[in-house]
Amino acid sequence: MQRFLLTGAALWAVIFVSCYTGPVKLSDDVTAAELIQQGQAAYEWNRHKQAVQYYEAILERFPDDIDRVCEAEYEIARIHYKQKKYGQAREEMSALRARYDTEDADILPSKFRILSEIVLAQIDEKQKRIVAED
Repeated sequence: MQRFLLTGAALWAVIFVSCYTGPVKLSDDVTAAELIQQGQAAYEWNRHKQAVQYYEAILERFPDDIDRVCEAEYEIARIHYKQKKYGQAREEMSALRARYDTEDADILPSKFRILSEIVLAQIDEKQKRIVAED
């Protein structure tokens, strides 16, 4: 019986620690690709705050890697959209979409332009439904 209690307490300790969403600790040699993977894994485990931290680290550490910057900006906005923070998601998606209206648009990954336009349309639709329900 005592062994069961210890095992149960250890299990709850592991669950508590695994749900902790404090600041992520990153090594100095982590790559942008690794940060993307860690952000995706955190998102899949519903650790949205941690996922955003990984993506924000890309923006801070790799500002010249435009492919990863666009991906990180998109993923942050997508997380806010999934959290139903439509105003914030709209601002972030609009800022990402505005990148494609500059002279540098030809060096940007086109998929994030398309994806941002899709999400912006979805936000419009959701906001119309919310207004109609009121």
